[in-house]
Amino acid sequence: MSQFTRRDFLKTSIAAGTVASLGPLSLGATTRTATDMVTLGKSGMQVTRLAFGTGSSNGHVQAALGQQEFTRLVHYAYDRGIRFFETAEAYVTPAMLGEALKSFPRDSYQLMTKVTTNHTSDPQQRFDDLRRTSQTEYFDILLLHWQHTPDWVSESARWQDGILEAQSKKVIRARGASVHGLPALRQMPGNKWLEVAMIRMNHNGTRMDGPTWEDNNNPDHVSEVVEHVKQVHKEGMGVISMKLVGDGAFTRREDRQAAMRFAFQHAGVDCVTVGFKNTQEVDEAINNLNLALA
Repeated sequence: MSQFTRRDFLKTSIAAGTVASLGPLSLGATTRTATDMVTLGKSGMQVTRLAFGTGSSNGHVQAALGQQEFTRLVHYAYDRGIRFFETAEAYVTPAMLGEALKSFPRDSYQLMTKVTTNHTSDPQQRFDDLRRTSQTEYFDILLLHWQHTPDWVSESARWQDGILEAQSKKVIRARGASVHGLPALRQMPGNKWLEVAMIRMNHNGTRMDGPTWEDNNNPDHVSEVVEHVKQVHKEGMGVISMKLVGDGAFTRREDRQAAMRFAFQHAGVDCVTVGFKNTQEVDEAINNLNLALA
């Protein structure tokens, strides 16, 4: 039985939950970039503003590159300054990413994964399996993946307890959830367990949250999503955003640039993740984010 439960955590951490990061910029700093290290709120976790995503079409876009080309792409991004890499149990890429990263010092990058919570596996065993697959002793961030119902907080309670136990063993450093749909997103503000919130964001609602998790093209609901982002940020959560290229729907660079500007200038997210399939996309994302920060 876990020695450190979600209930124990909630009793002892309410005060800490109100502390927000002041951000990575030192006094006198004038230029922010895509590869700056930023702090994800009360988690204290520092990551680059731009993350290397591996979940395009559940990772099949990246997997189609083959291990050798994918490794080359990961190394290119690393050399360009991206030091935050993310995957998920539900993607086909965790083993490929682990292989690609294994030649780098483990403390030189941050690795995030997401655990599927709709099965009956033992959480600690599942975390061990994920670590083996990713060839890592620990995850910098572990998220509850694809929380998409209004009761996800109660339904995922044993996974929350499991993550807290894994944190006490230092095999997970920071915790959070990714949500899909407004009913799930609305449960994030006020949640004391969350340290990191992964929320879909762009300028026109493409593949963003709507009345149900299945309804995901919602320009009319962008303003509500932004309100929730700002609220959880005030509560001290770090905010990572996805869908900055509209899940591939933004074929014009103007839209990709507009999405970056909106995420950072209007919504005020900390970090974004983008899936890549070639070096040109890495270069463009860095440039687009740098422009958004200018």
